[in-house]
Amino acid sequence: MVDRPDTGTRLDPWVDAYATRARGMTASEIRALFSVASRPEVVSLAGGMPFVQALPLEALAETAARLVRDRGAQVLQYGSGQGDATLRGQILDVMSEVGISAHPDDVVVTTGSQMALDLVTRIFCDPGDVVFVEAPSYVGALGVFRAYECDIVHVAMDDEGLVPEALAEAIAQARAQGKKPKMVYTIPSFQNPGGVTQGPERRLRVLEVAKREGLLLLEDDPYGLLGFDGPPPRAIRADDDEQVIYLGSFSKTIASGLRVGWAVAPHGVREKLVLAAESAVLCPSNYAQLTVSEYLATQPWREQVKVFRELYRERRDALLDSLEQLMPDGTTWTHPAGGFYSWVTLPEGLDAKAMLPRAIAALVAYVPGTGFYVDGQGHESLRLSYCYPEPERIREGVRRLAGVIEGELDIAATFGTGRVLRNAEGPEGPAPNIL
Repeated sequence: MVDRPDTGTRLDPWVDAYATRARGMTASEIRALFSVASRPEVVSLAGGMPFVQALPLEALAETAARLVRDRGAQVLQYGSGQGDATLRGQILDVMSEVGISAHPDDVVVTTGSQMALDLVTRIFCDPGDVVFVEAPSYVGALGVFRAYECDIVHVAMDDEGLVPEALAEAIAQARAQGKKPKMVYTIPSFQNPGGVTQGPERRLRVLEVAKREGLLLLEDDPYGLLGFDGPPPRAIRADDDEQVIYLGSFSKTIASGLRVGWAVAPHGVREKLVLAAESAVLCPSNYAQLTVSEYLATQPWREQVKVFRELYRERRDALLDSLEQLMPDGTTWTHPAGGFYSWVTLPEGLDAKAMLPRAIAALVAYVPGTGFYVDGQGHESLRLSYCYPEPERIREGVRRLAGVIEGELDIAATFGTGRVLRNAEGPEGPAPNIL
């Protein structure tokens, strides 16, 4: 038996043996909530799970069975590290919806776009390199950038997303401090968690800053086809095929459990991505890829996207209507034109993380805003997801949440806001360790 090290902690004797980069690996606010939010009595407005029950499940079952029966020797075998060639061609059709024109060779299929995000960061970022992200930003991206020991800098957003002037200022400040800016990460369409969308002019201005400063622009677009008003927004990658790497996913438009995403990158970068993918997983799942490919070839997938759009629009409306009717004065929120999320800011003096245990006791769950920052911001905000619960459940969840906020305001009026900000205990005890 190998002796364990004498150092470390009682809980983890190996803690002092980990690589430096492992210190940045921490549980996200969302993952820590799953065990509580999944209880049937809790209305979860927390996780962004797509409503896969709206899919033609019988048709998908027949597709999967037919693939194994007729093409099992291929479906269940190793495949290409770059991904199935037929699927890569079909991905071009999907991306044409957001204005992207490319070649199948430009596409690298990955195990969800999360893997693509990891691969891009691995091949571009050294420890200490600066990555500029929106404030707030997608928690999964923050986890990747932390794991690769990047210096993460949040850049201000407004109602149209990332502010170009703030981005330029942040880049200049990083350089003045002797740091090395490397990449800009943005979700321009129906942003997670903010729910805001960059307009066409704003996208061009953000691209202009990245080009002028010589930085890679990493465009993450899982929600682009899920807009509620008009055609999908034009991708930034549609206007520049050298400065921008585009990440796409079937998790929101087909099924998240299949874990099929992709990256579109310039030729040299694509080669590095394939090598990095091969070292990580050898190849993406042939079974998952060919299931998606067969679905795209045999099912009216554009019509299915419309079904999702209408379903999520109805649930978005239920959320916004309920917020308008029930939230106390001083509460504000974004009005998403697509996607899954709205960003709520509490009345002055309230702390969303401190309030969470009381919300769970009231049988409603959300994600505190602190999880979407790396620098301590976000205490006054929270993210609400409307994609999964039925409209009536959304309304009930907002009713419960409004009651919790009103209770916090009563406490603040009685004891002062400092009582609310410091108190991290609720009826069920201390707040969970979810950072």
